[in-house]
This record gives sequence, C-alpha cells and structure tokens, in this order.
Amino acid sequence: MASGSGFIRKGAGLALAGVLAAGCTASGGDAPPAPAGPTAPHGAGSSAPAATNGAGSSLPSSLTGQRPDWKSCPAPEGGRAPGSDWRCATVRVPLDHAKPAGATLPVALVRKEATDRGRRLGSLLFNFGGPGASGVDILPRAAAEYGKLGERYDLVSFDPRGVGGSAGVVCRDDAEQDAAEKTVDLTPDTPAEEAAYLKDNAAFAAGCARRSGTVLPHTRTTDTARDLDLIRQVLGDEKLHYFGMSYGTELGAAYAHLFPSRVGRLVLDAVVDPTADTAGHARNQTIGFQRALDNYLRSTGQTPRAGTERIARLLRKLDREPLRVGERRLTEGLATTGIAVTLYGQSNWPLLTKALEEAERGDGTRLLRLADWYNDRDESGHYATQSHSQRAISCADSAERPTPAQARALLPEFRRLSPVFGAYLAWDTAGWCAGWPVKGETRDVDASAPGAAPILVVGTTGDPATPYEGAEKMAKELGEGVGVLVTNKGEGHGAYGTSACATRTVDAYFLDGDVPAYGTTCS
Repeated sequence: MASGSGFIRKGAGLALAGVLAAGCTASGGDAPPAPAGPTAPHGAGSSAPAATNGAGSSLPSSLTGQRPDWKSCPAPEGGRAPGSDWRCATVRVPLDHAKPAGATLPVALVRKEATDRGRRLGSLLFNFGGPGASGVDILPRAAAEYGKLGERYDLVSFDPRGVGGSAGVVCRDDAEQDAAEKTVDLTPDTPAEEAAYLKDNAAFAAGCARRSGTVLPHTRTTDTARDLDLIRQVLGDEKLHYFGMSYGTELGAAYAHLFPSRVGRLVLDAVVDPTADTAGHARNQTIGFQRALDNYLRSTGQTPRAGTERIARLLRKLDREPLRVGERRLTEGLATTGIAVTLYGQSNWPLLTKALEEAERGDGTRLLRLADWYNDRDESGHYATQSHSQRAISCADSAERPTPAQARALLPEFRRLSPVFGAYLAWDTAGWCAGWPVKGETRDVDASAPGAAPILVVGTTGDPATPYEGAEKMAKELGEGVGVLVTNKGEGHGAYGTSACATRTVDAYFLDGDVPAYGTTCS
C-alpha cells in the first residue's frame, strides 16, 4: 500500500486566498529547526525489555519508559513560535525496529493539553499527510479547526521519521532546485528532454544518499507505524486515538494492521487506495484531478470538454514557449502544478479562474505563485524539504521502479483520461524513484485489521488527490465490522472542517464513541 507521488503532498484541504494575498509565502518558510540525526544505542545495557514493536522484537524500557520533557516550542524558520499553550518535546525511537536496542532517531512532538481536564479522554495524534508533512508545524496553525476535540483530548502531532525535526531527509539545495526548474521538462517530448528528466531524478536520489543515507532505509510507513505505538506508550495512553488525513490514512491503516488490539478511536479522512500500485495511484489521481477540474468548469458555465481543451491548449503553448515572470519562467510543469493546487478545495476555484485568465493574456505571475506555494518555495527562493521526505518515504514503501518505457506505455490512456494532468502523472511514475539508492519494501502493506475497534473511513466524492473510490476500498480492506465508510458528497481533499455533517459525525465518534452506520452519507 505504498502511496505514489503525484500531487498528494499537501494533505488536508487547502485554502489559498490568504496565502496569495500575503505574497504566497511557501510553507517551507516555516520549517522546523535543523534535525538531529541517528545516535548510538539509547540506554544500551539498561533493564529488561518492556514491550514489543509489532515486528517480533522487544522494546527496551529505556525507550518505553521515556518521559517527554515538554518545553516552549522554538520559532520555525521564517515564522513565529506557537502560543504558550503549545509545548514541544523529543522522544527517541529505534533507527531500525529490527534492532530495538541499537541506534535511535529523534522524533519531534508538539502538544496542547485538553482544556476540560476533568473530562479528558487521552491524547489524539494527528498526521496531516504528504507523506512528509510536519505535524509540529501544521497542528498549531490548524488547531482552531479542532477546537471542539481539544476540549477533551490533548492535541498531539509529530514529525514522522525522515521529516523536519525527526532526522529530516535533505537531498538538494536551493540552487540545485532552481537549476532543475529552469532545465527539466516534467513531460518530456523528445529523447533529449527524457534523458534530462531522468538524469535530474537520479541526481536528486544521489543527493539524498549523500546527505541522508543513514536514515533512507528506515523511512517506511511500517517503521513510522511502530514509532506511533511507542509514542502512544510514552504519552501514557492504553489505546491509540488517531486522526489521519491523506497519506495519514495509509499510516493509520498500517498501525491498525500491526496493532489491532491497541486501536482506540481512529478516523481516516481523504483516503489513499490501499490496493493500488505505482501506476494505479497515478491513474487514480489522473481521474481524480480531471473529475475535480470538470466540476470546476461546470461551476463556471463551461462544458468540461471545451474547458479542458482550452486549458490543454494553454499548457501546450507553455511547453513550446514558457512565460517570463521576472527572472523566472512559467513552464508547462509549473502551470500544471499551479492548476492542480487550486483543486484541493472549492474555495480556491476563483483563484484558478483569475490565474488562467491572466496566463492566457501573457501574465503567468499568479500561476507561478500557486506552484511555488505547492513546491514550498518562498519569495527569497528558499525551498523547504517536504518533497525530499515525501520521496524518501514513498520510495522506501515500494520496491517498484517503473521504467521510462512503462511510463511511455501509460501515456495514451492517461492523456485520454486527462489532457491536462495525464502526461505529467504518467511520467511521474518513472521519474519519482529513478536511481533510488535503497530498495523499497517488497510487499504491499496489508490494511486488514481483524479484531480492531471500528475505524471511520471518510471519503469525499470530488476529492482530486485521493479519489472517493479509495475510501470504499479501504473500508473493505480493513474488514467487516472494522472499516466504517462515511461518504461526503462534495469537493476538496478532506471532509473534516469543510462539511458540517462530516465534522459532526467525526466529533461524535471521537468525543462520545458514536459509530455511524456503514454508508452514512453527508451532502
């Protein structure tokens, strides 16, 4: 169940208007402090093991007996520290869960304690997707959305291994990324463009090995799921209460499979298809983004066919002759990214209208800013490293390494499915893990969780990045009596906070244990 690459990175639904009004500063400007790397064995030679890690190995009490030292959170790079009610800490986890008494990694945590201490239910852990999103960064900024849950739960998030403050993977610097933007065509049309595309991806992989080689073999989702269980123990919770969005649904399902008896209340929102391979994920996103684009076009009075051809015509023109934006250029690939990012939430659709109209008049500024936001590039030209972490996790999760020939074979089908997004996503299958320096997991992650408590699986019918069909498949894979499907008829990547009905359903489940009927529909 390895997530693909494509456009999944941003996790929960996006509201971009405020970002663009502020000049489109990328989230990369809010990166956590530089991470600490692996260390020598933590507490080696200490007392007898106290717990297992789901891999048949015992965890030493030096790990399970940790007590987080909660302190004021530092200000992220280029940003402000969260308020005084947020506290940060670091716990140690095994670098290699097969060797739990060996070297360790730091995992960065952030927490806001429940405001109604007398009715506290425990900790509620969040993963916002990506893979590669920093929970330490995102949760304090998004906490208002979870205010009701924060009355009775300690709101807790973390940087997964290989992300941000948890030995975050770094693969290239800003100059190298800008050079790639100028010279690499993400939808190569000629042998020379194809060679440059694959060379750049291989260079990226080599940079990951050079800068972060120690952690690369240990960034699998199953590794992070085992970290989650250790975090649960360290926080003092008997069961894991968890809210996963986008890629976070994959992580939650992996946890439920490994530790079904330790599942408390779990919600999976904007669900990754657990049955899809690399090409399958790319196909799902091609269908999903085109579906969302069609819905956008209908909302503006255009027919999907005519509106899609209009946009495809603009992209073909940009492929031949990118638009100058100051010292930079709006390429076909950047324009495609800028279009895609607006489809993550219906409130962003007016931005897409303006960006397309301006680009057709020769002004690519708005589309470039949208792409920069998605690519974590700030106005100074600094890139954050979420995409580095995303690639490390994705390529560790799958042994698949599609070839250029296999990508080319996908092109006719993908272009038919979406003249706008098809070529980009077909080529992405071959470029993403090209030259990756470590082998990925050789089997799909099993999502079955027999004996687990009921898990809410929330799918949105207009979700572009994780199409609704993935939720149906996840609910089935979790097993009868475990996966409980909730359908949100609407637009955007994620239902909570967007749909009042879905939000009420999730809140009732987390706060009161109310499990809705399978197939409950919100509209």
